[in-house]
Amino acid sequence: MNFIPNVSSKQELLEELHLQSIDELFVDVPHQIRIKNLNLPPGLNQQETEEKLKKIANKNKPCSMMPSFLGGGIKHHYIPAAVKTIVSRSEFYTAYTPYQPEASQGFLQAMFEYQSMICELTGMDVANASLYDGATALGEAALMCSRINNKKTFLVPTNVSWDKRCVLRNYTKGAGITIKEIPYDQKTGKINLNILAQHLDQTVCGVYLENPNFFGVFEDDVEHLYSLIKENNALFVVGVDPISLGIVKNPGEYHADIVIGEGRNLGNSLDFGGSSLGIFACKKEYVRQLPGRIIGLTTDAQGKRAFCMTLQTREQHIRRSKATSNICTNEGLCALTATVYLGLLGGTGLEKLSRINHKKAVDFCTTVTKIPGFHQEFQAAYFNEIVLRTPDARKVNYTLFKHGIHGGLPLETMYPELKNCLLFGVTELTTSEDIDHVSKILSEVF
Repeated sequence: MNFIPNVSSKQELLEELHLQSIDELFVDVPHQIRIKNLNLPPGLNQQETEEKLKKIANKNKPCSMMPSFLGGGIKHHYIPAAVKTIVSRSEFYTAYTPYQPEASQGFLQAMFEYQSMICELTGMDVANASLYDGATALGEAALMCSRINNKKTFLVPTNVSWDKRCVLRNYTKGAGITIKEIPYDQKTGKINLNILAQHLDQTVCGVYLENPNFFGVFEDDVEHLYSLIKENNALFVVGVDPISLGIVKNPGEYHADIVIGEGRNLGNSLDFGGSSLGIFACKKEYVRQLPGRIIGLTTDAQGKRAFCMTLQTREQHIRRSKATSNICTNEGLCALTATVYLGLLGGTGLEKLSRINHKKAVDFCTTVTKIPGFHQEFQAAYFNEIVLRTPDARKVNYTLFKHGIHGGLPLETMYPELKNCLLFGVTELTTSEDIDHVSKILSEVF
């Protein structure tokens, strides 16, 4: 069987292009960077190929074989088998998000249920049917603030990850929005409210606060921050870890206007860094400026309950200048997964999960900081991630790696002042034995 359908047409194609050989197609590529042939081994049959690929794949170490204490937002959580079983059903299993009004009632209901759960979690009136990830949700939030109050400055604290701030800058560059970064308090890791107050004026369209922030620290002075923001007629944007909302106030209770977040930890697997889920919700008065799609509940001509695409301000439907976003592919399946996961947990299950995560972090911090040389960097309440200062971060991670353990995230690259600081993260999958094992290893590092 000929797997390359145009081989037989090669000469015909060359004659049509008035060329003597394929090489003439690449005359514009300098000789010094060309390679004559790829250094590939001889071909393998199917059995040989599978055996070779298995050997390569076995070099990977999943979290079940290599306990991970890596912080930074994306961690290993337990996913009940029922989640994958349900979302793998043929009527659901597609990475493509339908955005046509005639999408199936089953899928529309799933997105409606997702939106309802996100509203309940965040304390907001309206949620969309998801965005790409937490970083793009932050960019969309800044654009939305500017559209609402027609102002062009957005404030973001530096205790938000460098990656998210980069996405934010790229997202808002074309819209002419100025991003100003507010330093964090060196003792607590929280946003520095005094410096924030100096930058807040009538040109600011919105202020972003992450709770818990990139350092894992809870921002507790939210009422004071809200007052500062409202005095300057700006909007209050809050980023959340949805699992933490099982034990802390939702942003609606402290007057957030827009709530965003990363929803990958709601039943979605790590997937080598892919398949994230952007959570986005807001107050009802801003619904016309909400990016993405909203699924609504109505009745059909016979009076039966029906779900429908209610709002989707895409370029195909309205003038380009009035469109908000073109979010579609991929996120439907991730949002469905989050819906199934939250449905299985229920409110009581989420609270229990949240408490376990927090307790594991406290156990980890308490145990490790008893070792001489290891200190908690920020004196503040935290959720399931924590920054520890060590005598030598590189040596710590290298030693843990030699014992088959994934260590913390070095912060020096992003925060030079935090040299020798590591961001550790734990979840419900972190066992007491894991913590004791790590503690024993660390006690022998220095």
